[in-house]
Amino acid sequence: MNIVTLTTDYGQDDYYVALLKGAISSRVKEAQYIDISHNIKAYDIVQGAFYLQNVIAKFPEKSIHIASVQSYASYQDAIIVFELDGQYFIGPNNGLFSLVFPNQNDLQVYQVTVDRKVYPFVEDVYAHAVASICHGLPLSDIGTLTDDFIIKIGIQPVKTSSQIRATIIHIDRFGNVIINLKKETFENIRKGRRFKLYYKSKDPITHISKHYGTVSIGEVLCFFNSSAYLEIAINMGNAHELLSLRKHETVQIDFYE
Repeated sequence: MNIVTLTTDYGQDDYYVALLKGAISSRVKEAQYIDISHNIKAYDIVQGAFYLQNVIAKFPEKSIHIASVQSYASYQDAIIVFELDGQYFIGPNNGLFSLVFPNQNDLQVYQVTVDRKVYPFVEDVYAHAVASICHGLPLSDIGTLTDDFIIKIGIQPVKTSSQIRATIIHIDRFGNVIINLKKETFENIRKGRRFKLYYKSKDPITHISKHYGTVSIGEVLCFFNSSAYLEIAINMGNAHELLSLRKHETVQIDFYE
């Protein structure tokens, strides 16, 4: 049984998710669907990439990931498919996958080719690609190799030898604030030095915690989460609301001896 994950901006109030699953189920009798999220903000490929990037390592080989964010209305627009590390990825050629896999310059990407009379809608194209993979067909039978893989560049931290200016890229449902700074980058610049993390006009954070429970309830902390991103949080509180932190705002980290 193949695992098929779904990451979309379809929402939960319409019939679009059911339409997609129905189209796939009509061609693949046995599939295990895992909904990563259908609440991606409309057309937000950066958020879609962030969600997908943080879960794919937990899935087994031969998993099939559909990322239908900023999806197109018909088969006429490019839907691509490729394989990486034993997993398969299907979605619009709009730059989302380049954000999930930056610096992957040697990807073999195929543009799905279908008969427009047989597969008139985008969910039919997805279903065709999934069914072909499940039936063991090579990707070259599903589409045509293309070098027109759209690449987007995500917002990166600004770094010097003594400072990092990073950006809030996500706020989860608990109000925890996630920064586009990975632990490896932080430690490479830190070089064992002390630091002060400034957010708004608040007193700086000067310590990396291991998890929420290492500080008292109501206390502000920062730590590197399971995806190795820096996170600002309040133990049993909502950092987004209580600290007035918003997506796309900047935090500053100064290093000193």
